[in-house]
Amino acid sequence: MITVLIVEDDNSTRLVTKLHLKNEYHILEAANGIEALELLERQQVNLIIADVMMPHMDGYEFVRQLRMADKTTPVLLLTAKKEWQDKKNGFALGIDDYMTKPVHYEELLWRVRALLRRAQINDEKKIIIGDVIINEDSNMVIRGEERMTLPKKEFELLFKLLSYPNKVFTTSQLLDTIWGYETDSDETTVRTHINRLRKRFAGYQEFEIVTVRGLGYKGEIKK
Repeated sequence: MITVLIVEDDNSTRLVTKLHLKNEYHILEAANGIEALELLERQQVNLIIADVMMPHMDGYEFVRQLRMADKTTPVLLLTAKKEWQDKKNGFALGIDDYMTKPVHYEELLWRVRALLRRAQINDEKKIIIGDVIINEDSNMVIRGEERMTLPKKEFELLFKLLSYPNKVFTTSQLLDTIWGYETDSDETTVRTHINRLRKRFAGYQEFEIVTVRGLGYKGEIKK
């Protein structure tokens, strides 16, 4: 069973968070960053939900020490602070997501599921959608007996979009991520690669690349 660690000094808040997650995940608890780091020496966890304002060691210092120890466990930070600088500090230290209090627990569940899915993709270096396997090690898309090896940029574009289903990426974001910040390529390059992918997978019922007019592109996984 997937294990989630809740790091929160307020007992009632920790309990409420646990109650909303315990039906899907095995829950471990710590009251501050020091307790959490000690627990992580003994226990393997799949995801961490941590508060920022805690005694002895706050959430920022906890994440800093976690990343210094080369632990890549996804971290979702919960805090009452809403300033952009606080979010920036968190991401700079290596958090994976950020929510402000009061927490909407249905949204928290969505974010936990998304983080766990991305962590699995990163670990396994593949995306599985029904009978389709998109394998990062080989730049290959497999469906049954069919094997299709894609050019590098096409594969990276497909893998990016399907790693974050329903998330809209602007053309600039895709250019920066796939082609690099100093590329001479432009939106025509992205559009051309999108069109090539659509032609290659026109017969696939498992996923689709959608244009969001005026915004960019997203990958949709079909039910």
